[in-house]
Amino acid sequence: MPLEIAVLDRHVAVRDSKNPYGAVLFFTLAEWAAFVADIKAGYYGP
Repeated sequence: MPLEIAVLDRHVAVRDSKNPYGAVLFFTLAEWAAFVADIKAGYYGP
């Protein structure tokens, strides 16, 4: 699933690029940074 990610002032918005009128998930910058750090650390698998 291709994703679109937008960094806003205080949040990161994520949506499915194939469904631009669908739901949007919002994360705080701290939540997003923790998620990216977990990916880099291999927490979610290969």
